Amino acid sequence: MNTKTNLITLADGQQMPQEGFGLYKVTGQSTISAAVASAYRAGYCLFDTAQLYKNEAEVGQALTDLEVPREELFVTTKVAEENQGYQQTIDSVKDSLHKLQLDYVNLLMIHWPIERAFFDSWAALQELKKQGLTKSIGVSNFQMIHLQYLATQATEMPVVNQIERHPRLNQAPLVKFDRDHHIVTQAWSPLGRGTILNNPVLREIGAHHHKSPAQVVLRWHLQSGVSFIPKSVHEARIKQNMDIYDFELSDEEMARINGLNDFHRTGKEPALVYEYNKKW
Repeated sequence: MNTKTNLITLADGQQMPQEGFGLYKVTGQSTISAAVASAYRAGYCLFDTAQLYKNEAEVGQALTDLEVPREELFVTTKVAEENQGYQQTIDSVKDSLHKLQLDYVNLLMIHWPIERAFFDSWAALQELKKQGLTKSIGVSNFQMIHLQYLATQATEMPVVNQIERHPRLNQAPLVKFDRDHHIVTQAWSPLGRGTILNNPVLREIGAHHHKSPAQVVLRWHLQSGVSFIPKSVHEARIKQNMDIYDFELSDEEMARINGLNDFHRTGKEPALVYEYNKKW
């Protein structure tokens, strides 16, 4: 098993690699190009960016420089809060595609739920999918209540919900809700921005399998059935994050990792972003 063979079939039929490559806070053309090239060589074909990251043009150039068939790549971007609203969303996504040098993205998401444009932005994503500018549509940072609210008007529901998830914030109820409603959970900050890597439980489990704590956590995501998008600009770390397919965590080890949950967020609280219409 590897990232090219380990695919998740989304509710709309498109197949998505379970493990992808995140590009949050990766800046500069040379850095991005080197990271994308290293990731592709290591086996990654899902590349995740966003309007908020302000690196779509650089990511687009890096992907173009790979000179690989478009169908080998799974490219994701997200609509920023300031670009939400029906026409604003459509216009901003067309601009994103221009920057990415692509005719379509594989997955387009609302980055954060905001009250002022909640339904209009989703209607725009449904229209963009009809136009063929994205293969699939999803959301990011939506909680149960946001998904339930969306269902009152949406003609098509998200196939992916990208949320902060790591052992200190395992979001078990939301992951179950997503699964029950045919939505794939995708973990951003899957390593908790490094805050968990010195945890003695993870170190002990890693030593048993001759793996690093980071590899243990990524394997935990894998066996939990969620998608995950680790990020690194270091070639050795990029390779290491992919080297998780040759061992298996026991049920007891999975339970011990699940037990590390203490509701610790490294990012913003989605309910407040929704109320304030921006990240505070």
